[in-house]
Amino acid sequence: MHAQLVTEPRHPQMVPNGPATPVPDDVAAAAAGDRRAFERLYRAHLDRVYSLCARMLGDRTMAEEVTQDVFVRVWEKLPQFRAESAFGTWLHRVTVNVVLSHRKTTGISQARTVGDDSAIDSAPTRSVSVAERLDLDAAIAGLPRGARKVFVLHDVEGFTHEEIGSQLGITPGGSKAQLHRARLLLRAALSR
Repeated sequence: MHAQLVTEPRHPQMVPNGPATPVPDDVAAAAAGDRRAFERLYRAHLDRVYSLCARMLGDRTMAEEVTQDVFVRVWEKLPQFRAESAFGTWLHRVTVNVVLSHRKTTGISQARTVGDDSAIDSAPTRSVSVAERLDLDAAIAGLPRGARKVFVLHDVEGFTHEEIGSQLGITPGGSKAQLHRARLLLRAALSR
């Protein structure tokens, strides 16, 4: 099963035969080892997992690799899924854990807060075309890592500041500050 997932195209728009619609029993069947059921789950959730990875990592190529890692981990851990929450919620948590683990093992900085405004001013900038300025994904990718993680978890995924604080090991106040910074930076990036 693992080789099949890895050999398929890894970009969401390149999935052969389009997305498959999972049936309600796919989670239980996949947990019991049904590869076709797992493939339906994979196709149904690939875009969402890839999008979260891309936003948290800020690198589409790395996000493609980590997306595959997420589904390998899901295949391994699916028999332990207890259905105490929705499968999508569990999958989101697995995705966040895999991304954070990847960042830690690859030595990517885990800075969660920016100490002062001079750090924001020293963030790398580049000239951007009009089309790129309107691209929200590019603007999100340009955020400092801590602000990007909080923005995605709060404004995209809908987590509360308390949940974000728990997930990232920061205070709810730190989460609110990072979200405020992220919004200011996005507003500035999109208004240029």
